[in-house]
Amino acid sequence: MTAIDQIKDTVTKNDVVLFMKGTKEMPQCGFSSRVAGVLNFMGVEYQDVNVLADADIRQGIKDYSDWPTIPQLYVKGEFVGGCDIITEMTITGELDTLFEANGVAFNKDAAEQIRAANA
Repeated sequence: MTAIDQIKDTVTKNDVVLFMKGTKEMPQCGFSSRVAGVLNFMGVEYQDVNVLADADIRQGIKDYSDWPTIPQLYVKGEFVGGCDIITEMTITGELDTLFEANGVAFNKDAAEQIRAANA
């Protein structure tokens, strides 16, 4: 199975996937830490993929999404964005809407707390 096949398999079998440096328990870069932190705080169930563990996946995800940076968030197989986009979507409430539209469970109160802290 090629890296692209593995990536496609992962994003289609999991509702929410975060390709990141490190793991959700131990992120290895600030940007990955920020996105994992948002998802963890909001109580979102997601699959984390540590791109540092596999060079083929690390390059493959950039080719797959045509997006040059990590982390990358996928919801229901669709690429959503990286750290800046996810941060912005969290603050505007757009991430809530995306999760709601796709039947992804999350803690709305936690999302409101993030917005209040960034107001």
